[in-house]
Amino acid sequence: MDSSSAIAALSSLAQPTRLDVFRLLVKHEPNGLAAGEIAQTVGVPQTTLSSHLSILAHAGMVNSTRDGRSMIYRADLECFRALTLFLFKDCCGGRSEICAPVIAELTSCCVKGAPP
Repeated sequence: MDSSSAIAALSSLAQPTRLDVFRLLVKHEPNGLAAGEIAQTVGVPQTTLSSHLSILAHAGMVNSTRDGRSMIYRADLECFRALTLFLFKDCCGGRSEICAPVIAELTSCCVKGAPP
């Protein structure tokens, strides 16, 4: 990921509704959610949601597929991984002990039954 892509991704998440939508979609991986269900869950009109999803999609943070008459949205975890690696790539100037607590916390959140 380059700087301009990272800025676009971060900018797309720098709004409360879009951040809520992205986090909701991450929770529903790998199946994703229909646009109507997303709108209902986050409490926004579908037209407003459409704008937010468009911004997230343009930044590469979500993608969609058609399922009959519904659009199913999914978080693009590869883009999220690339953004996270971009942010951590030069972390700590090569001193792994500084990054170790962050990496341990990230690892523990992916283990079933681990405390949040």
